Amino acid sequence: MINEERYFKILIIGDTGVGKSCIMVRFTEETFNETYISTIGVDFKVRTVEVNNKPVKLQIWDTAGQERFKTITRNYYKGSQGILMVYDVTNSKSFENIKNWSLEVDKFSNSEFCKYLVGNKCDLQEKRRITYGMGEKLANELGIKFFESSAKSNKNIDAIFHSIAIDIDKNLQNKKNDKQEFKIKTKNNSQNDKKKCC
Repeated sequence: MINEERYFKILIIGDTGVGKSCIMVRFTEETFNETYISTIGVDFKVRTVEVNNKPVKLQIWDTAGQERFKTITRNYYKGSQGILMVYDVTNSKSFENIKNWSLEVDKFSNSEFCKYLVGNKCDLQEKRRITYGMGEKLANELGIKFFESSAKSNKNIDAIFHSIAIDIDKNLQNKKNDKQEFKIKTKNNSQNDKKKCC
């Protein structure tokens, strides 16, 4: 029996310059480039990981952070199963804007997704403006998981994607179980109705 290939769609969103592209490239290609090039529209890469001993292809979508591209990137929210909201720990404004990003995600994406908060560039300790505690507090307010990362030093990059892949898989399994339970209940109710009316 041939195993059907599974794909999890994960979006990386946040202000321009927070390191979204660097996170994606570090995870998918295991490289880091100091040169910063602003993403135009969207870009994506794929990497296969194992979740519960089964291969899953993660489609990582890197979205542009500039306001002028928001109408384009909103189209990619639908159908996504995981979203990483990224801020730069050295940039207070990017952290403040996370709540706006969160509201936008809730408005334009489907209701069944995993949302993570990621504080990137944690290797730049001397330039840090946002503490770990501040990030953790915001994540608790939003009811989501929180990681600090560094695409440059590769801190927590793999951990973030493996964690969200596991959570997505749990969501899909729960959804599948709910559907099966609903079918069983519906079938039993129909049988009971027949007995009552006969």
